[in-house]
Amino acid sequence: MPPDRGRWQARACFHSICRPACARRIRGLCHGIPPSPALRLKPEYGSADGMGVGSAPQPGALAETAAGLSRQMQSQLVWLAEALSARWPGIDRRFRRRLKELGYTAQQVASLLEITPGAAGVLLASGRSLEDFFEQVRYRARRLAKLDLPPARVVAALREYDKLVEQAGGKSFGNRSRDLAWARNQLHFLAVLTLNDAYYQVREAESRTFYDLFRAQTESRTLEQLWEQCLAILTRFTGAAEAGIFLLQEDGSWIAAAGMPEWKGRRLPPAPRLPRRLSQPRVLTAGGADSSAILGPSWLSKYVSVWSVPMPSAGALQGVLQFAFRKVYEWLPRELSLLEDAAARCWEAAEKARLTEELSRRERQIRALAERMVEIEEAERRRISRELHDEAGQSLLYVRLQLEMLEQQAAEGGAAVPARLGELRQMVEHSILEIRRLIAALSPAILEQMGLAAALRQLVGRFRQMHPAEVSVQIPRRLELPKKVEIIVYRLVQEALNNIAKYSLASHVNLSVETADGVLRLLVEDDGIGFDVEEAFSRPDRYGLSGLRERVALLGGVLEVQSVKQSAPAGKQPGQSKPPGPGHGTVIRVTLPLAGVSSGPPPGSDRAAAGRRKAPSKRARSGR
Repeated sequence: MPPDRGRWQARACFHSICRPACARRIRGLCHGIPPSPALRLKPEYGSADGMGVGSAPQPGALAETAAGLSRQMQSQLVWLAEALSARWPGIDRRFRRRLKELGYTAQQVASLLEITPGAAGVLLASGRSLEDFFEQVRYRARRLAKLDLPPARVVAALREYDKLVEQAGGKSFGNRSRDLAWARNQLHFLAVLTLNDAYYQVREAESRTFYDLFRAQTESRTLEQLWEQCLAILTRFTGAAEAGIFLLQEDGSWIAAAGMPEWKGRRLPPAPRLPRRLSQPRVLTAGGADSSAILGPSWLSKYVSVWSVPMPSAGALQGVLQFAFRKVYEWLPRELSLLEDAAARCWEAAEKARLTEELSRRERQIRALAERMVEIEEAERRRISRELHDEAGQSLLYVRLQLEMLEQQAAEGGAAVPARLGELRQMVEHSILEIRRLIAALSPAILEQMGLAAALRQLVGRFRQMHPAEVSVQIPRRLELPKKVEIIVYRLVQEALNNIAKYSLASHVNLSVETADGVLRLLVEDDGIGFDVEEAFSRPDRYGLSGLRERVALLGGVLEVQSVKQSAPAGKQPGQSKPPGPGHGTVIRVTLPLAGVSSGPPPGSDRAAAGRRKAPSKRARSGR
């Protein structure tokens, strides 16, 4: 067969995906007989060796390939190996030098040397089978695929080797030149098919890994489940004995988010400069200078090398993926590239899962708050009804009875009528005050008439009447704010002062309100006994702080609460505490943007109560 035909067939089949028709063509090229389906190359999927993708090939496929070569071809290759036995070292040196000139790396050159016709001849001359050579080709092809060497450059390198063999043999081949060229072409063709199959398996394994990661991201119900599934997929890809995901905390410590059940969730103590060392991909060696960067518990005594891949986000290290091996393994470029992309995708998916969980938690909290608001509304209705019945109702009933008695006494000309009228006037005035108190609690008229500054000073005045704490107030004379902001700030201060009066045992309270650069800043601090902020926000039966935070969030603001919980001292009297400051008491800071806030009432408020109240009449103000 002309040599050009074999080269052309090899090139055409290499750029396919090992179609069965190309495999069946082997017998026709080698023996001149009709194609047979018995020579198909069947890719094996789902296998894994120590280096990550694919294992040693099943003997069946390679045996079929080897069977396609005639004894004559094998004898030609053996003769070639023996004829050039003294020249192989020189050919290999020139081949290495030539590939280095063409830009091949040392690792690529080492693998290419193992798949040349010279390597096949030497192996056959030593008594090994052609099947062994194709096993070697397949293993080296997987390495070349993971070294990210394009198939076209593999074919170009083999062509350079053929030129060197021709130059070394020259006229010494004699009449065998044509037969030797034919044998090399057929070997080249079959090696290319094996290469193509190995490349396909590597790319298939990479595609399956990314597909499995995508499924894990879409099907995981919790963040913990996502970490576990991603780690299992990447452990299967790398072939590692063990693996773990370690997340960096703000204090420099590490938490094992996924891995072996016995140490998952364990917190590892902070180590200086460790985050910086792990911010780049590294191959760590047990017992080496970098062994302190191995985070897996007991890995130092069980494994030899560890791959560490960072999980960055916005330029900062968030965690690492680590894979432990029982032998010394260096990753190949394509493996490292996949692991880096997978680590980035896993972190992005984890962020989405965390945000989803946070959103679900907030939705549950909002639903609980809505239910609580309904309960509070009903309780407030009952309280108002009870107070109207017990205070204003009873007073008005008393007034009616007194009027009936006055009618009788007036008819009889009694002298006690003026005294009774005085009592009635006092009772009516008391009823008016009670009704005004109820109205002010529901919707403070001073807020609508005088503004936020006056309303806050009135709140502080009432607080001083109920609580002996010393209050320091820093409020501008006038605060021209949108109605939404005024009402929310008023309710925030009202709730904060109520909590201080009920629970804090404070002796000093500071209240500060200021506006600058389109932002309102509110500060309420006390020197009381404090409380556990995290517990207060997380407990479903606590609605005060959660309600405050939701009100602030409605306007795009931020609520910050700092508190140091202390035991209440026995017999504590006002004035014995230190003024509010760092390290004790409670501090509430609220930041509200004023730009873009409309001047209308807040959502859900009653317009009649939010800004359309008429000023009380002169008669009502005088109480008569």
